[in-house]
Amino acid sequence: MALFVSATDALQHVKPEQNIYIHTAAAAPQALVHALAERGSQLYGNKIYHLHTDGDAPYAEPEFAGIFDVYCLFIGANVRKAIWNGRAQFVPSFLSEVPGMFRKGIIPLDVALIQVSPPDAHGFCSLGVSIDATNAAWRMSKLVIAQINPKMPRSHGDGLIHLNDIDYAVEHEQDLPEHAPGVISAEEALIGENIAGMIENGSTLQMGIGSIPNAVLAKLGNHKDLGIHTEMFSDGIIPLVESGVINNSQKRIHPGKIVSGFAFGTRKLYDFIHDNPMVNMLDIAYVNDVSVIRKNPRVVAINSAIEVDVTGQVCADSIGTRFYSGVGGQMDFIRGASLSEGGKPIIALGSQTNKGLSKIVPQLKPGAGVVTTRAHVHYVVTEYGVADLYGKSIRERVDAMIKIAHPEHREQLEREAYELYHA
Repeated sequence: MALFVSATDALQHVKPEQNIYIHTAAAAPQALVHALAERGSQLYGNKIYHLHTDGDAPYAEPEFAGIFDVYCLFIGANVRKAIWNGRAQFVPSFLSEVPGMFRKGIIPLDVALIQVSPPDAHGFCSLGVSIDATNAAWRMSKLVIAQINPKMPRSHGDGLIHLNDIDYAVEHEQDLPEHAPGVISAEEALIGENIAGMIENGSTLQMGIGSIPNAVLAKLGNHKDLGIHTEMFSDGIIPLVESGVINNSQKRIHPGKIVSGFAFGTRKLYDFIHDNPMVNMLDIAYVNDVSVIRKNPRVVAINSAIEVDVTGQVCADSIGTRFYSGVGGQMDFIRGASLSEGGKPIIALGSQTNKGLSKIVPQLKPGAGVVTTRAHVHYVVTEYGVADLYGKSIRERVDAMIKIAHPEHREQLEREAYELYHA
């Protein structure tokens, strides 16, 4: 049975040279993270592993260089500078395979720092908004320290952990980090319109957080019988659930259920998840398994990119050699959607950066990572239209990609593409 103590007392049980896992996204346990940092001078040689986390990441600050070794399986804003400055390291990995890295001991874990809901009458707490790889991480850790937060919703699915499986429990109430939907630009609205026109009634959707997914969802009000099977979701789906557009009735697996691995949004989203039998938060090794994804009909996977070259190579994790985010679940869902009956894998991006540079390029920047290969890509969508690349030659791909580039860059793209590919 868990021993209830303060965060400071709980973290006294962490030793030097141990591998520590920190809960994902909005579930990062801030009280435990700060207590860990307070002990920094006594914890030389600790390795910290996590996916994207929100909130503070004091262990990645300059003062802890040489004390904590930070390993990011996905790079969030709170550790990006540490990655760029060499204080943290990036571990490229498919999101679907991260739980297996823990379960197989490829990344052995000693300590899991997690955040959970208060226990129910039977002693079960919930991992709440983030099941993802955390379900595997706590099970494979020798020491489990949990921040118990009344603000953490109880979710249905794989995220239950009994007090008997928690070594030290820290009661600490605090608001979860929130991400309010941003204003949709004119360009994003056009991208949303282009993608919405590709989505058939009865489709199963995968989309993440951000203005483009929100722009797509905003255009689906007249659709019918849509479903959700996604690695993560945000507030944008709530109006469509309330109106009955999203009812999950046509899904072949988990019919009637929204399936996801984690969620990040506003308090409205967290309240929507709380004790909602429609929402199944499941282990990401299952959610992102290609053989699972493909079982649903008409899977539409919408993923973003930093840049795409005219042959269809997609860079989504770096700006040249500078690592920016991660591989995540893009390949899991691009492949799953392509194998789904009537599925449509989509890469969506604005045609230009904020500085007016083209995101459609003759060739990727030196050192840029190819997250999705040209052989995997089907559709690329910008505000200027849809490029269908599947089954097309390099010359045909170049022509299609230039047509959806910003008009100001098309002539230059044509010249450079001709020199490179004799298109």
